[in-house]
Amino acid sequence: MKSQVLAASLIFTAVSSIAHAQERIATFDLGSLDTLDALGASEQVVGIPKQVLPDYLSKYNADAYTDLGGLRDPNLEAVAQSEPTLILYTGRQGDWEAEFEEIAPLMNTSLQGDDYLAAFDDNVRQIASKVEAEERAEEALEALHADIERQREALDEALRVLVVTHNDGNLGLNTHPVVHDVLGIKKLEMPDSVTSVQRGNRTFTPLTMEAIGEINPDVLLVVDRSAAIGNDAADTQALEQALSDAGASETRLVVLTPALWYLSGGGLQSLKLQIDEVVDAL
Repeated sequence: MKSQVLAASLIFTAVSSIAHAQERIATFDLGSLDTLDALGASEQVVGIPKQVLPDYLSKYNADAYTDLGGLRDPNLEAVAQSEPTLILYTGRQGDWEAEFEEIAPLMNTSLQGDDYLAAFDDNVRQIASKVEAEERAEEALEALHADIERQREALDEALRVLVVTHNDGNLGLNTHPVVHDVLGIKKLEMPDSVTSVQRGNRTFTPLTMEAIGEINPDVLLVVDRSAAIGNDAADTQALEQALSDAGASETRLVVLTPALWYLSGGGLQSLKLQIDEVVDAL
């Protein structure tokens, strides 16, 4: 009996391994795409949203990959035609969850919870388990964590850093986890003149140039949402002049790579790229 149970277990493991090795993945999460790429599983990707690919993932514009539409307007027919066995998605595609489920099993790859790195690690491991790349994932995570520690130690703790999002000429506070949680850069206190607003389940904190002048950070990092989605990019000269007019002439302005920070992120490659970009800026 024991030998029969063992044989059945081995058969199940072998079948499971083959199934994972043959997984056909349609992903709306660009961070998961760059993780799959880093794990050497690009051949298992069958579809991606080509409208918004950042430069470092441009090879996925190839005809071998089905264009799944936009991040907020999926082409369900294209998703079905790609014949996936697994669909990776985030909150941006939450409204289409039921439709996706009719096509293939789902995996929500949103990074949730208060511990960004723990959620990131768990996400990488889950993705790796789908493509039989667990060992490669552990090696990559070990190298990434060592790099994070090295970069954190190199940062000047005295620097006062403010991160904002630019959207159609407006600026808002961005407490980005890569900056504040991963790299451990202290969040700055907001002056009394700054108030937050609630929109649904999300909180937004608009920032005027006068408020930024009052905060007077050493470095202002800008995540340009407008540029990332194809709208007018932030006018850096106008922003620098506005900073000077607001009494923050010594503040150094750095616009981060838009698509990397707004459209991807959360992947083995993008997290390393984001860390390097912040450290270089500081």
